[in-house]
Amino acid sequence: MPRRFLVAPDKFKGSLGAEEAAAAIAAGIRRMEPDAEIDFCPIADGGEGFTETVHSALGGRWITCDAVDARGRPISSRYLLTEDDTAVIGMAETAGIWRLTNDERHPLTATTRGVGMQIRHAVERHRSARFVLGIGGSATNDGGSGMAAELGIRFLGVDGAAVDPLPANLPDVREIRMLERIPLPSITAACDVDNLLLGPRGATAVFSRQKGATEDDRPRLESALSHLVSLTDGVREAETPGAGAAGGLGFGLLRFAGARLVPGFELLAGVLGLEQRIQDADLVITGEGSLDEQSLGGKGPVSLAKMAGRHGVPVLAYCGDADEVAQRCGLFAGIHPLTGTGLPLDALMTEATSVLTALVASTLPVR
Repeated sequence: MPRRFLVAPDKFKGSLGAEEAAAAIAAGIRRMEPDAEIDFCPIADGGEGFTETVHSALGGRWITCDAVDARGRPISSRYLLTEDDTAVIGMAETAGIWRLTNDERHPLTATTRGVGMQIRHAVERHRSARFVLGIGGSATNDGGSGMAAELGIRFLGVDGAAVDPLPANLPDVREIRMLERIPLPSITAACDVDNLLLGPRGATAVFSRQKGATEDDRPRLESALSHLVSLTDGVREAETPGAGAAGGLGFGLLRFAGARLVPGFELLAGVLGLEQRIQDADLVITGEGSLDEQSLGGKGPVSLAKMAGRHGVPVLAYCGDADEVAQRCGLFAGIHPLTGTGLPLDALMTEATSVLTALVASTLPVR
């Protein structure tokens, strides 16, 4: 009897999208077991690929609108509008780190304003009845202040003049006026991590370095977010799991938009019917670009492994690289990093499809 595989990877950032990774894994399975039954289920956790995953499951139509990227540069962006008038927005579409080169990553001057532009467009042009936002994969650390400004919230300095609420400018803000914010329907934010806003597991401490922050930048970023919490009486929101997602956009959605935060993987698992699909499988195969300590904070492959573990279904993980914390987490039947092949990094990035397929074929457990 052929084995049943659930192939459910997230993206391999910088080399493969989730669907491409799933196809490469399936090719490796087919090489060893041509008659295998394969259930394709690319996943996301709130970051890049979130709206595409929802679209694959629910359909809907893509809406284009003008926005800005994290540097404030004009871009054309898109979001999903489902049949029941739910607007599904991935914050990475506008403020994602994927849009910037390494030299352009400066979180002190990066903004979530583009996210606010998409929300405003869906409200004013399409009268969206509700919102689902995927938040993750950001280049920002502004606590959602850029988004808030685009929604009509005013950030004022000592003399009452408007302040552009970039992290570098937040210490100059003395008053935040929320009365002119546009009316919003209910918003659910799907977070890719469960980090709080501030402190050793906060947005700045854990994620700002990968967004380009220097050691001198990080105290300024933390101070800016702390000042934002003080001005908004937002201590409760700042201590909510997920508040630190997407550079504090989770906090901003809570405090400025009355949103509800949920784990991104859990939301998509419900949409995709993932629990039943796990139970129908003999083996689950997942993966992402890097399995590391951050992955344990709510990332898709780890959440998938925990769900499968509750049903006694083994999970294999393939990834670009894995740190010691991930290797020791005990959630996977095996972790196979592409770096273990010994190939140089350039080859792993440019030949990721063929390398992943070959690695799956060579490490697939026998029946």
